[in-house]
Order: sequence, then C-alpha cells, then structure tokens
Amino acid sequence: MIDSKGKLVIISAPSGTGKGTVIKELLKLRPDYRFSVSSTTRQPRPGEIDGVAYYFVSHEQFNKMIDNNEFLEHAQFVGEHYGTPIKPINEHISNGQTVILDIEVQGAKQVMSKDIDPISIFLIAPSMEELENRLRGRGTDSEDKLIARLEQARNELEEKKHYDHVVVNDKASRAAKEILSIIEGKE
Repeated sequence: MIDSKGKLVIISAPSGTGKGTVIKELLKLRPDYRFSVSSTTRQPRPGEIDGVAYYFVSHEQFNKMIDNNEFLEHAQFVGEHYGTPIKPINEHISNGQTVILDIEVQGAKQVMSKDIDPISIFLIAPSMEELENRLRGRGTDSEDKLIARLEQARNELEEKKHYDHVVVNDKASRAAKEILSIIEGKE
C-alpha cells in the first residue's frame, strides 16, 4: 500500500487545540516536509482555499471516492466527512519525503492499524478551559456545535494513550520544535 522510503507522521488533536497553527510552524522549520491535504464535506471557513486547507467536496463526491478506494483513511466528525487521499501520499513517500497527516482520532486509528509504521503524535491544549476559550475565540460554531466539539474533545483525549507521543501546544512555535525533534529522532 505505502512504499516505506519516506516517513508518514500522524498529528491528531481535539478541535481547537491549534493543530493547524502548529503544523504551519513545523512546515516553516522544514519546508521540505509535505502536508497531506484532506478532503472534506464541510463548508470552507473564511480564508480557507480549496486544495490548500482541504479539498472541499460534496457528500456524493466523497462517497464515490470511498467506493473507488481513494482514501488511506476516512471518518465522520461532527456531521461532516473527512478523508486522506492516498495517491499523493504514495508519491511523496516513494520519493523519500516526510508526509504530515492532520487527521482525527478515528482516521488515525485506521492508519495505525495498517502495516505502515507511522510516527503518531497527539497534540493537546494546556487545559480544557484553554481549549474552550480557543473554540469560542474562533467564532465559527453555534453553541450546539461548540458543545459537541468539547464533548468530542473529552472523548478524544482518552485516545492519546494510543499515540507514540503527546505534545502540549502551549505555544505553537515551541510545540512545532518539539514535534520536529520527535520526527528527526526517528531518522
């Protein structure tokens, strides 16, 4: 399925932890790393560009991609679908590159259950209070969706024990440097 010349790095975190910001900092430190752009059925947030943040697809397109085995993993989260297209990952890894996957816990479990030996990192906020403040600060979710995200975060935190490493995102640049040390320690 995946050629093992390069490295596959999974980074998971509860919604609002700052995973996207930490990954941007990581990619500033190592621009040669490749970010795996996921497909999703959710609507773009302000400033998100199709093909950069995500590939925004319809539910029908997503289901066709599942039927055609185009995903390394896919999952449903808070009513929307997310999936990692496998073709670009195979291309990058076969070229010896490190690929960063930004995926939810459900998808990470799928990837970790396969015979590909990824480096798995679970990113957490310094506290649940800080996580709630970050989610509220976004201003993108209704109160019902925010409550659902917090409940999902509590459930996801139980899964951190299945990851190789846990990193606290108290400051994005520091967390990115810690993740880089973890990845480079596997080289």
